[in-house]
Amino acid sequence: MLDLDQGVPRPLPATNADTQAYWTGGERGELLIFRCADCEYYVHPPVAFCPKCESRKVAPSPTSGKGVITSFTVNHKQWLPSLKVPYVVALVSIAEQEDVRLVSNIVHCEVDAVYIGMPVKVLFEHNEDLWVPLFEPDVAL
Repeated sequence: MLDLDQGVPRPLPATNADTQAYWTGGERGELLIFRCADCEYYVHPPVAFCPKCESRKVAPSPTSGKGVITSFTVNHKQWLPSLKVPYVVALVSIAEQEDVRLVSNIVHCEVDAVYIGMPVKVLFEHNEDLWVPLFEPDVAL
Protein backbone atom coordinates (compact mmCIF):
# COMPACT_ATOMS: atom_id res chain seq x y z
CA MET A 1 0.00 0.00 0.00
CA LEU A 2 1.30 3.44 -0.89
CA ASP A 3 0.77 6.29 1.55
CA LEU A 4 1.54 9.62 -0.01
CA ASP A 5 2.69 12.43 2.25
CA GLN A 6 2.28 15.06 -0.45
CA GLY A 7 -1.54 14.91 -0.52
CA VAL A 8 -3.86 13.52 -3.16
CA PRO A 9 -1.93 13.13 -6.44
CA ARG A 10 -4.99 12.48 -8.57
CA PRO A 11 -8.70 13.27 -8.56
CA LEU A 12 -10.56 10.66 -6.55
CA PRO A 13 -13.56 8.82 -8.00
CA ALA A 14 -17.11 9.37 -6.90
CA THR A 15 -18.37 6.22 -5.23
CA ASN A 16 -21.79 4.65 -4.83
CA ALA A 17 -23.18 1.42 -3.35
CA ASP A 18 -21.96 -0.60 -6.35
CA THR A 19 -18.42 0.83 -6.56
CA GLN A 20 -17.63 1.30 -2.86
CA ALA A 21 -16.08 -2.17 -2.39
CA TYR A 22 -13.76 -1.73 -5.39
CA TRP A 23 -12.38 1.53 -3.99
CA THR A 24 -12.11 0.42 -0.35
CA GLY A 25 -11.04 -3.25 -0.52
CA GLY A 26 -7.41 -2.16 -0.58
CA GLU A 27 -7.67 -1.32 3.10
CA ARG A 28 -7.49 -5.09 3.63
CA GLY A 29 -5.18 -5.65 0.65
CA GLU A 30 -8.02 -7.06 -1.45
CA LEU A 31 -8.91 -6.29 -5.05
CA LEU A 32 -12.68 -6.78 -4.90
CA ILE A 33 -14.62 -7.46 -8.09
CA PHE A 34 -18.34 -8.24 -8.19
CA ARG A 35 -19.00 -11.93 -8.82
CA CYS A 36 -22.19 -13.85 -9.50
CA ALA A 37 -23.06 -16.45 -6.86
CA ASP A 38 -25.01 -18.51 -9.41
CA CYS A 39 -22.64 -18.77 -12.41
CA GLU A 40 -19.40 -17.40 -10.83
CA TYR A 41 -18.98 -14.82 -13.60
CA TYR A 42 -17.02 -11.69 -12.61
CA VAL A 43 -18.85 -8.43 -13.33
CA HIS A 44 -16.98 -5.18 -13.89
CA PRO A 45 -17.84 -2.33 -13.88
CA PRO A 46 -19.89 -3.40 -10.87
CA VAL A 47 -23.66 -3.60 -11.30
CA ALA A 48 -26.38 -5.30 -9.26
CA PHE A 49 -27.03 -8.11 -11.76
CA CYS A 50 -25.06 -10.66 -13.75
CA PRO A 51 -25.00 -9.91 -17.49
CA LYS A 52 -24.24 -13.58 -18.23
CA CYS A 53 -27.08 -15.36 -16.40
CA GLU A 54 -29.21 -12.36 -15.26
CA SER A 55 -28.99 -13.37 -11.60
CA ARG A 56 -29.30 -10.66 -8.97
CA LYS A 57 -26.94 -12.58 -6.66
CA VAL A 58 -23.79 -10.55 -7.25
CA ALA A 59 -21.47 -9.29 -4.54
CA PRO A 60 -17.88 -8.14 -4.14
CA SER A 61 -15.43 -11.05 -4.16
CA PRO A 62 -11.67 -11.01 -3.51
CA THR A 63 -9.42 -11.80 -6.46
CA SER A 64 -5.76 -12.79 -6.58
CA GLY A 65 -4.82 -9.22 -7.52
CA LYS A 66 -2.81 -10.58 -10.44
CA GLY A 67 -3.29 -9.79 -14.08
CA VAL A 68 -1.77 -9.08 -17.47
CA ILE A 69 -1.43 -5.82 -19.38
CA THR A 70 -3.62 -6.04 -22.50
CA SER A 71 -3.10 -2.48 -23.72
CA PHE A 72 -1.41 0.69 -22.53
CA THR A 73 -0.43 4.22 -23.38
CA VAL A 74 2.29 6.47 -22.07
CA ASN A 75 1.03 9.88 -21.03
CA HIS A 76 3.50 12.75 -21.41
CA LYS A 77 1.07 15.57 -20.54
CA GLN A 78 1.15 16.77 -16.93
CA TRP A 79 -2.57 17.16 -16.31
CA LEU A 80 -2.05 17.77 -12.59
CA PRO A 81 1.01 19.23 -10.84
CA SER A 82 1.21 16.21 -8.50
CA LEU A 83 1.38 13.61 -11.30
CA LYS A 84 4.90 13.06 -12.55
CA VAL A 85 5.25 12.46 -16.27
CA PRO A 86 5.63 10.30 -18.15
CA TYR A 87 3.28 7.71 -16.66
CA VAL A 88 1.56 4.59 -17.94
CA VAL A 89 -2.20 4.15 -18.19
CA ALA A 90 -3.01 0.49 -18.85
CA LEU A 91 -5.83 -1.96 -19.34
CA VAL A 92 -5.16 -4.90 -17.04
CA SER A 93 -7.04 -8.19 -17.49
CA ILE A 94 -7.47 -9.92 -14.15
CA ALA A 95 -6.10 -13.45 -13.86
CA GLU A 96 -9.47 -14.90 -12.88
CA GLN A 97 -11.31 -13.76 -16.01
CA GLU A 98 -9.63 -12.31 -19.09
CA ASP A 99 -12.59 -10.15 -20.15
CA VAL A 100 -12.53 -8.18 -16.89
CA ARG A 101 -10.23 -5.28 -17.70
CA LEU A 102 -9.32 -2.56 -15.26
CA VAL A 103 -7.99 0.86 -16.21
CA SER A 104 -5.07 1.67 -13.94
CA ASN A 105 -1.55 3.04 -13.73
CA ILE A 106 1.58 0.89 -13.86
CA VAL A 107 4.07 1.89 -11.15
CA HIS A 108 7.51 0.77 -9.90
CA CYS A 109 8.60 0.19 -13.47
CA GLU A 110 10.41 2.22 -16.09
CA VAL A 111 7.98 3.43 -18.76
CA ASP A 112 10.09 1.84 -21.51
CA ALA A 113 9.94 -1.56 -19.77
CA VAL A 114 6.12 -1.86 -19.94
CA TYR A 115 4.80 -4.26 -22.59
CA ILE A 116 1.58 -5.96 -23.66
CA GLY A 117 1.39 -9.34 -21.96
CA MET A 118 3.39 -8.15 -18.93
CA PRO A 119 2.32 -9.93 -15.72
CA VAL A 120 1.35 -7.48 -13.00
CA LYS A 121 0.03 -7.50 -9.44
CA VAL A 122 -2.07 -5.00 -7.56
CA LEU A 123 -0.99 -2.58 -4.88
CA PHE A 124 -3.03 0.22 -3.38
CA GLU A 125 -2.57 3.96 -3.07
CA HIS A 126 -4.33 5.23 0.06
CA ASN A 127 -5.95 8.65 -0.40
CA GLU A 128 -8.50 9.98 2.08
CA ASP A 129 -10.92 7.08 2.64
CA LEU A 130 -10.20 5.28 -0.66
CA TRP A 131 -7.54 2.78 -1.78
CA VAL A 132 -6.87 3.24 -5.48
CA PRO A 133 -5.81 0.00 -7.21
CA LEU A 134 -2.53 0.39 -9.11
CA PHE A 135 -0.38 -2.32 -10.68
CA GLU A 136 3.33 -3.14 -10.65
CA PRO A 137 5.35 -5.82 -12.45
CA ASP A 138 4.85 -9.29 -11.00
CA VAL A 139 8.41 -10.59 -10.85
CA ALA A 140 7.49 -13.57 -8.65
CA LEU A 141 6.51 -15.72 -11.62
